[in-house]
Amino acid sequence: MIKEKLNQLLEWMVVFLLSIMLLSVLWGVVSRYIFANQSSWTDELARFMLIWVSILGAAYISGKNEHIAIDLLPQSLSIRTKLKLEILCAIIISVFVFVVFLIGGSRYVYISFKLGQASAALFLPMGYVYLVMPIAGVIVIYYKIFDAIHANRKLKLIE
Repeated sequence: MIKEKLNQLLEWMVVFLLSIMLLSVLWGVVSRYIFANQSSWTDELARFMLIWVSILGAAYISGKNEHIAIDLLPQSLSIRTKLKLEILCAIIISVFVFVVFLIGGSRYVYISFKLGQASAALFLPMGYVYLVMPIAGVIVIYYKIFDAIHANRKLKLIE
C-alpha cells in the first residue's frame, strides 16, 4: 500500500518537475528569439530540474523494477535460487545506495550549506539542488528492503 502511494507521489513529482523544466526551456527560447535577450536563469533552472528529474526518476524506476537489466543468469536459475539472488541484489544495492546517496549525498548537502554555495543566476543555495541525493537514497533503500522482504516471503512459501 505504501509502495503504491510512493510510486504515485514520485510519478507526480517527476511530471511536475519535468513541466517546470519544459516551461523554463520554452521561456529561454522565447526570450532569446523573440525578445533578443535570453533570461539568464532559464538555463540554470532547467539544469537543476534535470538533476532532480533524473535522480527521482531513477528511484521511481528502481521501485517498479523496470530498470535496464541483463537477465540471462536469473532465467537459467531455479525459482528458489532466483529469489535468493533477488535478495542478494537488493542487499548489495541498498548498501551501495546507503554509502553513496545517503552518507555521501548528505555530506555533500551539508558542506554546500555550510560553505554557503549559491547558484550564479538564481542565487539558490546549492544544498537544495543536491538534497535530491539523500531523498532518492531513502526511497531506493525503502524499495529494495520491500523487494527483499517480498522475495523472502516467496522463498518461505516455496520451502
